[in-house]
Amino acid sequence: MAIRYISPVPRRTASGRVAEVYAQSVADFGQPAFMMLSPAPDLHAAAWAVLRESSLTGSAPRVDKEVVSVAVSHANRCRFCIDAHSILIHALGDHDLAEDLFHDRTPAEAGYAELVAWAKATRTPGAAQLPAPPFPAELAAEYIGTALLTHFINRMFSTLTDEQLLPGNLQRSRSVRRVGAMAYTRVVHRELNPGDSLPLLAGIPLGHSPAWAAGTPIATAFAALRGAAAAGGALLSGPGLDLLRTTVAQWDGTHQPSPGTWLPQRLAGLPGADRPATALALLAALAPHDITDADVTAWRASAHVTDADLVRLLAYGAVVALDRIDETIAGQASTR
Repeated sequence: MAIRYISPVPRRTASGRVAEVYAQSVADFGQPAFMMLSPAPDLHAAAWAVLRESSLTGSAPRVDKEVVSVAVSHANRCRFCIDAHSILIHALGDHDLAEDLFHDRTPAEAGYAELVAWAKATRTPGAAQLPAPPFPAELAAEYIGTALLTHFINRMFSTLTDEQLLPGNLQRSRSVRRVGAMAYTRVVHRELNPGDSLPLLAGIPLGHSPAWAAGTPIATAFAALRGAAAAGGALLSGPGLDLLRTTVAQWDGTHQPSPGTWLPQRLAGLPGADRPATALALLAALAPHDITDADVTAWRASAHVTDADLVRLLAYGAVVALDRIDETIAGQASTR
């Protein structure tokens, strides 16, 4: 995986919050998590906490949550995340399921098929699968948290990496996927203590806490993610913020056409100085694959900005999209 546009903090020189996230994620996840977010340590820690508390701990089967992650990644066309989570299902021992999901085939087992349909539907407001999700109410926070975290991370991987899990896309070979899974076999079966990531969030301002996760570490982690991402909103002008929020509020879940058509129309009413930052936030929210070197260069030329600024701006756009999806799920779900 090549990280684009920013320089991540190397493990050997990491300190403070970033070093602590690297250490915990290696122990609990098998690798340092989300290195492309490390220039913004608060955002990096919050994203890791959401992953850990939603997807790696709790009572819902880990394989179920990996199914959700693969299905959401297919809906968002995030190739890196499809490949990575399919390998984790191999590590959990369900090889046929991993291959079905890798190739976007409907799983043979009805329960997994229902999970896939629900997870893919979370991208689409009003989708028929949303009012009756296929999991019990007491586990809703884990399933919903996993789906929302995947929507966020899909956008960050699509904007800040080349989406190649292994050089030359070697993971596209089934034998490589099986062998690669062996490195994670032990860690995916570890039983983790919920809440152990929360000390990493000390001092991060908290944003909106989701009602569907009330009283759980998942709620705190999401509140920290929103609070950390809010700094990216400060990099947008007032009109730019309004345009981003209005555009995402009107989004129906469809994939955007070429940015050469819809994006200039959206930006046309903004002052020229406001357009580069707003364009990046809009693309991160709705069309992350379409961000180009030229888009990033135009924004960097418009202001004195850092790698941390870029990470936060893109994350803010992604969180605005996440909030739109969250509203859709929370407004329609009546867990069984």
